[in-house]
Amino acid sequence: MGWSNWSGSVTARAEVARPQSEDELAALIRGARKVRATGAGHSFMPLCQSDELILGLDRLAGEMRIAADRTTAHIPAGWSIRKLTAALWEEGLSLANQGDVNPQSLAGAMATGTHGTGVDLGSLATMARGFRLVGADGTARWCDAATESDLYQAQRLSLGMFGIATEIEVAVVPAYHLEERIEKRRWSEVRESYDELASQHRHIEFWLFPHADDVILKTLTPCDPCDPPPSTTDMEESAFRRVLDVAAKLPFLTPFLQRAMMRTRFDGRRRGPAHAIFPSDRTIRFEEMEYEVPRAAGLAALDDVVGWIRKNRLPVTFPFEFRTVAADDIWMSPMNAGPVAAISMHQYARMPWQSHFAGAEAIFRSFGGRPHWAKRHTLTRDDVDALYPMAEHYRTARRAADPHGKFLNAHLESLFS
Repeated sequence: MGWSNWSGSVTARAEVARPQSEDELAALIRGARKVRATGAGHSFMPLCQSDELILGLDRLAGEMRIAADRTTAHIPAGWSIRKLTAALWEEGLSLANQGDVNPQSLAGAMATGTHGTGVDLGSLATMARGFRLVGADGTARWCDAATESDLYQAQRLSLGMFGIATEIEVAVVPAYHLEERIEKRRWSEVRESYDELASQHRHIEFWLFPHADDVILKTLTPCDPCDPPPSTTDMEESAFRRVLDVAAKLPFLTPFLQRAMMRTRFDGRRRGPAHAIFPSDRTIRFEEMEYEVPRAAGLAALDDVVGWIRKNRLPVTFPFEFRTVAADDIWMSPMNAGPVAAISMHQYARMPWQSHFAGAEAIFRSFGGRPHWAKRHTLTRDDVDALYPMAEHYRTARRAADPHGKFLNAHLESLFS
């Protein structure tokens, strides 16, 4: 019996259970000494690790219930974003935003502050309006802004420490369609005009290979209703995989390979239902670190990290991803001090990443960055206290919800016990 995350870098020798009812879930929680929950395993940190019991909620019974005013919906917490958004679409509804992959569970995505992109759009956690939680004693209770408000505020970005969510009330919007445009631009041009571009598009992001001088720019813009886009092949991803395999064997070729790749054309257009346009397939395994840097410093931070990689000719094989996320008021959210630039750094899973991430993390921290909780980072308890003024209040709420630490593991104990 065992468990591993999506990239294969985090493993656990634990019992893995997938209860089919809330009563079965409650009994499993009551009978365990330590419990963690897992969704699709897309966390690169050991958030789901446990030496006793790991619970998956993908088989838990439940159904979607839409409010009479159609502004919120009660959703089974174990549903994937893919399943949720397809079900909402059938009812003429959508999420206001989502990320560029959709296998994650709703509960896991909210619990870690997962986000998409958009100057005026926050993380998925900002859409939560209430939670049904099964606590350490197996008792279920509801929390929202008016009922057990401290528990609700902490649970909005919970890292799975306040109970197991079985149902979440989520803000929804009328269904909409999007047009995706992808094009190649000069890095110097995008660096100068990014703020203007961001103000012109509901969603904008770009990818930058650290050894190349062009970026792949992606925008998403609302459009008239249209049919879903045709299914795409994985030819581009297969070609990229071959490049990565060469770099894994001959890492000194990485700069040449990236410049050669960016000499090809990158342009395309798709239109369709929002939930079909937001996500992209991700089948190549990688490790990831993401830092949320104050938006005004985001491009400078990326420029410094890229300059450091080029100077040292480091074989960082994946492109950086650059997105914008709106500010929020969630206690442990990296966005709670103001709008951010989210900068994601990846490395092929078959190649070393630790030293590259450590060097880049120091640069991101020097620009006031805070990490995505589910992506690689090295924060200590002291760092958490320095970066998050509500950290001790958050710990107090955790102790009240779980006084014996049933939902903690070694990683979380080091930060929040």
